[in-house]
Amino acid sequence: MTRTPTGTSAIRRVRVDPLGAAFASAFELPTAGLPRLTPEEWVRASFEDVPSILRELFRTGWAGVLGLRLGPRTSRRHVVGWRVLETGPGRIALEARAPSLTVRNVVTVDGARLLWATYAFYERRAGRVLWALAAPVHHLAVPLLLGRAVRRTA
Repeated sequence: MTRTPTGTSAIRRVRVDPLGAAFASAFELPTAGLPRLTPEEWVRASFEDVPSILRELFRTGWAGVLGLRLGPRTSRRHVVGWRVLETGPGRIALEARAPSLTVRNVVTVDGARLLWATYAFYERRAGRVLWALAAPVHHLAVPLLLGRAVRRTA
């Protein structure tokens, strides 16, 4: 019997079409053997089902460092302050805006995989600088949050 790795070891960075964004990155998680969650359930498990200190650390970075304007923490139209831009079968898009950049997280789930793609659109030169500082943290955080969600939902 072959076991499918779960957690962070199964998550890998993949290329994604930037769709007009100045920056795009994506992470893929095979979903075989995992609970069948909607994209919104995955996003909420990744961002909301974490210790409150971690949620506050992320919000501080998003708002305090990047200047993202976040919405209410508990609204169904927001996920940890990120506005739900669109949601539907197999897909959710979250967006947060700052004067210098707009960031979108788009999560899609099909029968075989989950894809978490992040797009940054620079409104001003400062957006490029800010995202250059944030990108390394982002590339560590997304796989860790997804891996944690896998362990908590499996």
